Amino acid sequence: MLVQLAIRDIVLIDRLDLDFASGLSVLTGETGAGKSILLDAFSLALGGRGDGTLVRHGQSQGQVTAVFDIAVDHAARAVLKANDIQDDGDLILRRVQMADGRTRAFINDQPVSVQVLRATGAALVEIHGQHDDRALTDPASHRALLDAFGGLEKLADSVAARHAAWRKATQTLAQHRARLEKARAEGDWLRHSVDELSKLDVQPGEEEALAERRALMMQAEKIAVDLKEAHDGVGGHDSPGPALAAIIRRLERRGAQAPRLVEPAIASLDQALNALEEARIALQTALEEANFDPAELERLEERLFALRAASRKYDVMVEGLPALAERYAADLAALDEGEGQLRALEEADRAARLAYEAEAATLSQKRQATASHLDKAVNGELGPLKLERARFSTNVDSDKTLASPDGFDRVEFWVQTNPGTRPGPMMKVASGGELSRFMLALKVALADRGSAPTLVFDEIDSGVGGAVADAIGQRLARLAERVQVINVTHAPQVAARASTHFLIAKEAQGKEKVATRVSPLDVARRREEIARMLAGAHVTEEARAAADRLLGGGVQG
Repeated sequence: MLVQLAIRDIVLIDRLDLDFASGLSVLTGETGAGKSILLDAFSLALGGRGDGTLVRHGQSQGQVTAVFDIAVDHAARAVLKANDIQDDGDLILRRVQMADGRTRAFINDQPVSVQVLRATGAALVEIHGQHDDRALTDPASHRALLDAFGGLEKLADSVAARHAAWRKATQTLAQHRARLEKARAEGDWLRHSVDELSKLDVQPGEEEALAERRALMMQAEKIAVDLKEAHDGVGGHDSPGPALAAIIRRLERRGAQAPRLVEPAIASLDQALNALEEARIALQTALEEANFDPAELERLEERLFALRAASRKYDVMVEGLPALAERYAADLAALDEGEGQLRALEEADRAARLAYEAEAATLSQKRQATASHLDKAVNGELGPLKLERARFSTNVDSDKTLASPDGFDRVEFWVQTNPGTRPGPMMKVASGGELSRFMLALKVALADRGSAPTLVFDEIDSGVGGAVADAIGQRLARLAERVQVINVTHAPQVAARASTHFLIAKEAQGKEKVATRVSPLDVARRREEIARMLAGAHVTEEARAAADRLLGGGVQG
């Protein structure tokens, strides 16, 4: 509920601090005292439209701060959590209005957008007046209010979950169908590609190895003559090898006579002979490699051409062809398996739809039954509110083509103001005064179900008096047993039933300035204010006595 309201430099209010309690609080005062200014300031703190003209003349900015005490599981805290706003204890909404029209919004001293402030404020407070076009007059909220009255929230949540599951199954089915249609269209091409790539059978590193071999073979022809001459010189008739071997044998025979002189030479000649043999072997190998078959070069070039042609055709590097072949093979397998999977997904979609429709039908039936109970409860309140000839009805239009997370019901509150007239939507049919009383009857029937923790009623008793005003006061007091009610009123019968009474008045500040003041009234001052409301400017003893009688039947403060 609202516990504190602080206003600084808004229109005629220079400085105002109010403490609110639970129950029914009323604000009274003469016309023009500033009651509308107070509500405009409160609305600003809740995310209402800002306006530079709201700033008090001569000031650069004004601000409004509203402090709320709410339960830890209240819906407003979910808005805070969704926007990463610190939430520990009281909820503090603050709005700064600049004279140039700019505004700044804060929740728990953390800057937020006006949209977040408005969403939080809507969860905390409902403001109702003769010309109000929000809250109960908004058909979008009627279905939720009906569910709250019948305790159908859990079933409604389950229907929403069923709808989400159905939507997911439908999306999965649609995506699979799209993939399958694409695969079917490409099926022949896929099969041809898989067959072609399988026959090509590209091996890892094959292109590089073939290219190296081809380059070597193309160069071999140019160096073959030089290799042959070198081989003949090292290992042919002109080879120094036999001569070296003969020299080594002669030296070995002389080795026993002068080993120190001979052995180093023998070792060096051995190394030379070994090196000569290694050179011969290397040249022999080179000659064998250079002596290729021209048909082999042709086959090699054909293979390279085939690999690179496939690379261009499939727009991948040659080394990527094996992976591509595997992917195409998997797509083909998926195509074959997809037909069976399609049938399974179709069945899953059908089952999800039937589960949603069954639960939505149950919800629809319960809404129809709940609508009858709500109509009875609201119509039972209309007689004392001087609407005894009027009728309230909850119009539940069920249509499976309207399937949504909320079920397939369109819910709207209708009224018939007089017998024989055509019923219609409450906002269109009821006049301003009737509308406020219909809303009051509906809020009393709903009590604390589907309601914000703080309700503000702006002169809903306008134009009525006597027994009707007293009936309005009774119902506001009953409603205040469940939620906090703040009411701006000109009816003494309503004011007498309040648990807290505030007086709004203008106070002169010098010769040219005035300021709006709001003060809580004690018993004596409250008696005098209600007497003024009864008698007007000149308060008589008869008016005071009448005020005593009203206070005796109301809630003393």
